[in-house]
Amino acid sequence: MDMFCYQCQETAKGTGCTLQGVCGKKAETSARMDLLLYATRGIAIVNRALREKNTPSREASHFIIDALFTTITNANFDNPMLDDYITQAFKLKNILCGQAKKEEIPLPGLPEVEFQAKADEYEKAEAFTGVLAEKNADIRAIKQLAVYGCKGMAAYARHAANLGYEDEDVYTIIENALAEVSRSDISADELFSLVINVGEGGVRAMALLDKANTSTYGNPEITEVGIGVRDRPGILVSGHDLKDLEELLVQSEGKGVDIYTHSEMLPAQSYPFFKKFPHFAGNYGNAWWKQTDEFETFNGMFLFTSNCIVPPRKNATYTDRVYTTGVVGMPGTRHIASGKDGRKDFSELISRAASCQPPQAIENGKIVAGFAHNQVLALAPKIIDLIKRGKIRKFVVMAGCDGRFPSRKYYTEFAEKLPEDCVILTAGCAKYRYNKLPLGDIEGVPRVLDAGQCNDSYSLVVIATALKEALGLKDINDLPIVYNIAWYEQKAVIVLLALLSLGVRNIHTGPTLPAFFTPDILKVLKEKFNIATISTVDEDIDTLVGK
Repeated sequence: MDMFCYQCQETAKGTGCTLQGVCGKKAETSARMDLLLYATRGIAIVNRALREKNTPSREASHFIIDALFTTITNANFDNPMLDDYITQAFKLKNILCGQAKKEEIPLPGLPEVEFQAKADEYEKAEAFTGVLAEKNADIRAIKQLAVYGCKGMAAYARHAANLGYEDEDVYTIIENALAEVSRSDISADELFSLVINVGEGGVRAMALLDKANTSTYGNPEITEVGIGVRDRPGILVSGHDLKDLEELLVQSEGKGVDIYTHSEMLPAQSYPFFKKFPHFAGNYGNAWWKQTDEFETFNGMFLFTSNCIVPPRKNATYTDRVYTTGVVGMPGTRHIASGKDGRKDFSELISRAASCQPPQAIENGKIVAGFAHNQVLALAPKIIDLIKRGKIRKFVVMAGCDGRFPSRKYYTEFAEKLPEDCVILTAGCAKYRYNKLPLGDIEGVPRVLDAGQCNDSYSLVVIATALKEALGLKDINDLPIVYNIAWYEQKAVIVLLALLSLGVRNIHTGPTLPAFFTPDILKVLKEKFNIATISTVDEDIDTLVGK
């Protein structure tokens, strides 16, 4: 076994990647990530102790969310960049330990084994740092569920912080979770409580990011988004970070290039702030996993602002036109770091784009987006009326991630076969399985309401809460809302945990259950929350909405 990773839905054989990640992650990269997470847990232990004495390090909190974010699936494949993170981690950890010692703060639970950030130590460190360091499979499963939830939460916290919005409670929950999973004496019951606490943190993080995005860029509004191309050179922006998109749009004004969105950046098309830029073009392409084909025809430059990057094929023509920023890293590409003033210089990217050929169209037409909570609540009186008149029978939450596996055609077929009195609520790139289908509307209410990115799943919570109050219901599970969620990586995990922390039951997930769910853990989750996996389209439609 050269490595072990089972944090994503596509993990090898449904059990774990042991030679190389299905995502493209090499064994030596996986080892670096294991060591980085090990050191980060140590930082969390010390900072939690400092926090209890009201002297936490904000630098440590920021480092923790970045370290978690950079180890998320499809974010960083660059070993030198990970080496820098590891070096920073041990340096910061030593500084914090010195501070704790000076303040006479005990550090119970701090791992005793220390390693220097050198490549020849990674193999030695693996026994202490990797996923399999926890020998009890059930305990390991719940610990990883908490860690993966923290990774998703960290991504949302970083995007919010980039816009100047932070919540100390989010940092506290993440640091506490990382400290607790480092305990060798923690029980399964304690871990289940910890997982729910991580879910509560997820709700807070998503609410924070929603506030950051809407306060900065306005509330998303119903928008027809073009999926064709213009006749000028372009830059295709992927990922989730709206601050990066803002800076790129401002710096590229009047430079003769158009800016397109890709995959999870599509929802940016609905924010009033971005619409004011005449060179903000439409959306190009589909979900993240199709980029190795679709980037070949775009002809321009590419900017990845967060995870969802895929290693280019060996014969790819676009690799040297890819730029990364933030926690993203990929060999053969250029990285744009923040300057001392916190801003990023995209001038080289923009200059190179101006000399590129215009994109080649791969499709034409328009799609409708912008159904975040503010917009849907504006339609609430009409929606309530349609529910009471029996015109809308069910809302089906089909949020989450898309992926490469052919089995995900299930979600396209599910949407196609869904009864015409049912409305889909979605967020995340799972929407690409059905957002271009001609599903029509119900008296003017589209049958696909796209709330935005995966982190915009918070909008679905706000909508559900508002409907519960409007319909006079006491329990969120009494709503005409059912859940059929697709997952791929760790941001989907935190969405799931957030829903569980709010008491939502009867969630169906797929296309497969996480490999880190042992039979006993799955049994408990079924008993507590009635979580189920998908079966066939016809059976699931019958179970969730009826015939």
